[in-house]
Order: sequence, then C-alpha cells, then structure tokens
Amino acid sequence: MLGNLTPAQFMRRYWQKKPLLIRQAIPDIAAPLTRDELFELADQDEVESRLITHFRKKWQLEHGPFAADELPSVKQRAWTLLVQGVDLHNDRARALLDRFRFVPDARLDDLMISYATDGGGVGPHFDSYDVFLLQVHGKRRWRIGAQRDLSLQPGLPLKVLQRFEPEEEWVLEPGDMLYLPPHIAHDGVAEGECMTCSIGFRAPSTAELAAQFLYYLAERGEAAGSTESAALYRDPQQPAVATPAALPAALVDRVGAILAKIDWSEKDVSSFLGTYLSEPKPSVVFDPPARPLDEARFIKRASNEGVRLDRKTVLLYDSRAYYLNGEESRLSGVKSAVIELADNRYLSAKRFVTLSGQSSVTALLHEWYRAGWIQMGELR
Repeated sequence: MLGNLTPAQFMRRYWQKKPLLIRQAIPDIAAPLTRDELFELADQDEVESRLITHFRKKWQLEHGPFAADELPSVKQRAWTLLVQGVDLHNDRARALLDRFRFVPDARLDDLMISYATDGGGVGPHFDSYDVFLLQVHGKRRWRIGAQRDLSLQPGLPLKVLQRFEPEEEWVLEPGDMLYLPPHIAHDGVAEGECMTCSIGFRAPSTAELAAQFLYYLAERGEAAGSTESAALYRDPQQPAVATPAALPAALVDRVGAILAKIDWSEKDVSSFLGTYLSEPKPSVVFDPPARPLDEARFIKRASNEGVRLDRKTVLLYDSRAYYLNGEESRLSGVKSAVIELADNRYLSAKRFVTLSGQSSVTALLHEWYRAGWIQMGELR
C-alpha cells in the first residue's frame, strides 16, 4: 500500500515530514459505498455531512442531513458532498480504515468520503492534521505547495487560501494515493465525477489537552487531594472593605495555593489519554442485539465464528489498564485476550476456544456482546 516502502520506512522518512505520492497504492480498489449509498448516508441525522458548491465563482457551504432532492443534480458541475465518519456506518469503510493501523489507534480519526461532480472541490486549503487522500472512483487533479503564507480569504464560509502557490501537480486515478503532512497547502479538483477517501488523524491542540486533563482530574476529585477537594473556601479574617468590587488579595493567594498543590503522575496521564481518546463521538450509538444469546450460547457460537470489535468500538490499552469506549478497567485476569482483540480487532474461532477456558474472559466478552461493543464473525 505504501509503494516500495515498509510502514516503518514510511513513518521514519515521510510521516509529518513531507508529502508522498503513491501510484496504485491499492490496485483495483472499489469505492466502499456507491454514489447512491453515500447519498442515503448523508440523509441520516446522526451522520455529519456538508455540501460545498462553487456556482458562478461563489463558494457556499451547507450542513446536512440532505434529502435526495436537496442535493444538486449529478449533471451539474462544481459541487462536492463531504460525508464524515463513514467507517462508523459501513463495514467496508471500516476495513479500509484498518489498513492504516500502522499508525497508533490513538491517532487514527476517521474515513471521510468526498463525492464531486466535474470541477468540484473545496478550494485551496490546508489541514492541521495528517491525511491520506485515496482516489477510489474517477479522477482528481491535485496541486500542492509547502507555502508559509497560510492566510485565508476573508468573508467566505470555507477556509480558502488567499494566495495559493502550488509547486507540484498530479492527476490521481483509482488506486492512487497522496499523503500530506499538516499545513501543506493543497487543492483537489474533480475531472469528471469522482470519489476520494480521506483518512484523517487526530491532532488535539495543547490547549485542548490541558483543559481536558484538568477537567479529568477535577472530575475524579484528584486536583486538590481527596480530603481537601470538598472543602469550601473560608475567610474568617476578611475585614470590612470600602471597595467591594476589588478582588480580595487573600482570595487570590488562597486559590493560588490550591492550584499549586495540583499534582499528577504518569498513571494519571495515561488514564486520561486512554479514556479521552477512546471516547466515542457524540453521534455514536451502539446497537445491542435484539435477542441476545445467553452466555452458554454465546460461547458456542463464538467458538464457531470468532468475535470482532464493532466498527464503532475504540479499544486502547497500556501496561496496567484497558480503555473501552471511554471507560477504564484493569487488565488483570483478561490481559492476553483484551490485548489481542485490541490489536487485531478480531479473535478467530480457534483463538476464542483457546481463551474460553478462562471464565473471566468469556463473561467479559459476553457482557460486551450484550452492549453491542463486539459482533460475531470477521469483518467483511
């Protein structure tokens, strides 16, 4: 998939360093969804979709859902439909996303599909994250440049570069793929009807991580210590004041002393990252089986078919705990099974039989099955 490069070579030479064009990264590829299936997905409330048009040289942006009659005609030029998180709704898209798991799951975000009619695109822009642009239907012309001027055109609903300075240009056909590190300017324009899969990666900002981590500590009552965290502010020595709107110096000093006591360990950081990065997106809803099998029947069926993580499930782990869809649990007693399932997203029937000798493992997997977090059989 990476041409003549191994994943290790790609990560060392290109990841977050420079662009890479790979001809026929995935030969004979077919789009995970047909055009009609993508349009149907864009009509669902829980799916994030956007319609971008460039009619009469004017950019316009609308947010979905879109009924079929709300989209322009496929015969009309210069419009694009973007559908985010297709991997959450389609097993073929999830299987395609899994090909990129040489990058840690903690960084993998989603698979977006861009459908465009002839001349369609979103304008020259840059992304703040790494992206693989995989052509799955039709042709798209890409122009890229490593420019420093990333100022945007004012007054537009899209982030379109004010002065785009392309340095390289290619036409990608089905199976071709372009990798771009963050902040590389690029512009993709459809040549005829086309579909492009964008595999994007999470890149949380320092401010986001700091704010979420402090919230995590506070939520667990650890920011000020277990005994002091519930204590109320007291000021028995506060004198009467003639300037009531002024912040009391004693209050500032006291709060400063409280904040100075905030402490955390590597375990706290790991626990925060595991729960935060495995938290499902707000739109995600799991579908438990309508008629769940009891544990004995579950074991029997899983022994024949194996089990897999549901396409919406995120399962991460460290040396001490595992993190399933935003919840932390200890690894002890289930370590080998959980780690194998997390890394492979699948336990074969043979492996399940081997592991089913541990009642703690089968009880846990049955619980996950009843919640809709795992499914029977291999991802197809």
